[in-house]
Amino acid sequence: MNAYVNPLAGGDAVFAPSPIVDFIRSRDFDRPTLVLHRDTVARQYRALKSGLGRADIHYAVKANPAREIIEVLVAEGSRFDAASRGEIELCLSLGAHPEHISFGNTVKRASDIAFAHQAGITLFAADSEMELEKIALHAPGAQVYIRLLVGATGADWPLSRKFGCAPERAVGLMDHAVALGLDPVGLSFHVGSQTRRAEMWRETLDQVSAVWAGACAAGHALTLINIGGGFPAFYGEEIEAPQVYAAQVMAMVEPRFPGALRIMAEPGRGMVAEAGMIAAEVLLVSRKSDEDLCRWVYLDIGRFSGLAETEGEAIRYQFLTERAHEGTGPCILAGPSCDSADVLYEKRPVALPVGLQAGDRIIIRNCGAYTSSYSSVGFNGFPPLDVVVI
Repeated sequence: MNAYVNPLAGGDAVFAPSPIVDFIRSRDFDRPTLVLHRDTVARQYRALKSGLGRADIHYAVKANPAREIIEVLVAEGSRFDAASRGEIELCLSLGAHPEHISFGNTVKRASDIAFAHQAGITLFAADSEMELEKIALHAPGAQVYIRLLVGATGADWPLSRKFGCAPERAVGLMDHAVALGLDPVGLSFHVGSQTRRAEMWRETLDQVSAVWAGACAAGHALTLINIGGGFPAFYGEEIEAPQVYAAQVMAMVEPRFPGALRIMAEPGRGMVAEAGMIAAEVLLVSRKSDEDLCRWVYLDIGRFSGLAETEGEAIRYQFLTERAHEGTGPCILAGPSCDSADVLYEKRPVALPVGLQAGDRIIIRNCGAYTSSYSSVGFNGFPPLDVVVI
């Protein structure tokens, strides 16, 4: 379902046939709607699993918590990475086994830890003394893994500040966990979302491997390495096929973590982004002055109704219209709200057809991840993103 750009067309990218596009084009929508395709999710799971081999896939539920997606992944044998009580309850209600769910958020409410423990979940993440103390109090004897803070990796959506501890603190946290009666079984990290090339993992894996070796030398018998997410989706820049990418990552992981009886991976974007497209509408096309080189194109969806990942123009969505036969010109793309921050792409304008008009349908491709889950509840009176699963 990826695309190539036809340089002779002067318009939209030319895409392979898609059941999602066919579905959207055959129907009318009265508000922005995310259309998800079950079979694409299943196909992506199988490709990633084939490349990851013995690693357990723990789908990052936050990427898209649609019940139908969770049902597909339960049927495929996936495990789950949950960030909250709500995500745990969702997975359990749809047939996931508690031992197949990890509580991967390092900032957890004490009552939610207790709930998870009572529900049978035994694996928790931590990156600080206080979090370990909460886990020890409310989930005594639980297995824990320590999340590491890793440096910038070149990912399009870096995750290098909020979560994780400095590598030199890891052994001390493991010692503290043991003193609290917990079982520190391993380490975790995240290279950053949308890490487009597998080779970009190498430096981080070397860094984490050194921490692993130091912890083992300090007497901790580590058995689990959680490599997190980072598996990319196609947003117009070339990426490797999911099976190939995952296999390349695993080829770097295996020799670096001796004694790792269990390897976890937490794909989110790489699992569901390409399984979804948004049916949207052009509300207005205008110029601010006669000298403007760019048109302003306003859509009925913006940063506060599903497209939060356009923050900093990090994720570059692709757009499909009915005007592929027309030439294109540069456009600044914005959402409908009365907030001046609701601008999607301005630093790098988007090429859109010259004849684009208010009322034209526009399909936003490969946006099954982090759209419906980021959609606000009625900001400015605009309804949240609707979801249809086919």
